[in-house]
Amino acid sequence: MTPTPGPTPITVACLDMAGTTVADDGSVIAAFSAAVEQFGLPRGTPGYDQALAYVQQTMGQSKIEVFRHILGAEEAAQQANGAFEEHYAASVRAGAVAPLPGAEQTFAALRGAGIKVCLATGFSPATRDALLDALGWRPLIDLALSPADAGRGRPWPDLPLTALLRLGGGAVSELAVAGDTPSDVESGLRAGAGLVAGVLTGSATREELERAKAPVILDTIADLLPLAGVAGG
Repeated sequence: MTPTPGPTPITVACLDMAGTTVADDGSVIAAFSAAVEQFGLPRGTPGYDQALAYVQQTMGQSKIEVFRHILGAEEAAQQANGAFEEHYAASVRAGAVAPLPGAEQTFAALRGAGIKVCLATGFSPATRDALLDALGWRPLIDLALSPADAGRGRPWPDLPLTALLRLGGGAVSELAVAGDTPSDVESGLRAGAGLVAGVLTGSATREELERAKAPVILDTIADLLPLAGVAGG
């Protein structure tokens, strides 16, 4: 874990899902790949390779925005996004997702310390809710947000700022944001969050998180606890 000056008073923690608190065994990329192939970019072609490279670069961002960039036309983007949602939902139903080590304990410790927990994602509300139900996480958190709930997805600051507003937090200095992608880090920095952390359990490397100017880089989400001032973390 990258050294940090010390605990920051936190009242709201906005945490990413896939790659940060949820292990999905590559299901997100597999669902993107299937949707891209289905809508005109066959595997092995330059267009397919470019599309998947862009998907990797933009992990954590709104899925519909990614398809808009790849496919251009709105109708095709909406159809591809629908296909992505179907493929990912099938993976969820098949049990291809699980809590990352320490995630549930982190939720409990944060809430036990009086810190509200929001899970934020680039998934649609329907997919997000299916994931929460599959994991049994609804009772463990205070709020879950998708781009459709906040205005814009990452790397914009809308998700963490909406979490702060809805959960009755105070100043942005009392907000913690953690995620496994450069987009998560950028979103937290743009929000002015008092604690912004990149997490190494997902798609990004330490070097990629450093290039995104992550103030703190954690091995797992559980390492957030002492930085948030949670005793015993």
